[in-house]
Amino acid sequence: MIRLHDYWRSSASYRVRIALGLAGLDWEALPVDLTAGAQRGPAHLARNPQGLVPVLEIDGLQLTQSLAIVEYLDETRGLGLLPGDAAMRARVRALAHAVAMEIHPVCNLRVARHAAANSGGGITMESWMRDFIAPGLAALEAMVDDGDFCAGGSLTLADICLVPQLYNARRWGIDLAPLPRLSRIGTHLDTVPAVAAAHPDRVQQPEKA
Repeated sequence: MIRLHDYWRSSASYRVRIALGLAGLDWEALPVDLTAGAQRGPAHLARNPQGLVPVLEIDGLQLTQSLAIVEYLDETRGLGLLPGDAAMRARVRALAHAVAMEIHPVCNLRVARHAAANSGGGITMESWMRDFIAPGLAALEAMVDDGDFCAGGSLTLADICLVPQLYNARRWGIDLAPLPRLSRIGTHLDTVPAVAAAHPDRVQQPEKA
């Protein structure tokens, strides 16, 4: 049995759900309610001492960090998410990292909450998210191909990272009109069954009041 410890709105979990879907795998979803602090409980810390999601139980392993998990699935299930050519592989990783290592960490829920709580009222969650997501996506807009995918004409690791970030942008009210390339790519990716099935609205988990 494959088990995914995740949170429905987590960008990192969203990436892994897409990859699992692309691999055609069935898995059991085990929610970790980040809003209730479940990620800091002893049971989850035993799975991941970082107190983060996702954690994927597969092949007798407990895997953490979404990009590492996606690359594991790519290598073991032959998903073709990274090009065979070294130069293209570097480009795809650069695009993926522009989201997962630049935009995402600073917009992590705990980071944004900390900034807002310690700003003396000068920062809101919304203003923080917009101030970092919008310029990050603007830079990515200039980096991607002018087609249906981020790079190379097929679905790659970069696309798996883009989809959740576009969801976050819409959630925080960011205007995507100035981002025609990313918008077109996102619209196309939404037609991919594995991408559509991984959407937070399809896997929404109840939160504690």
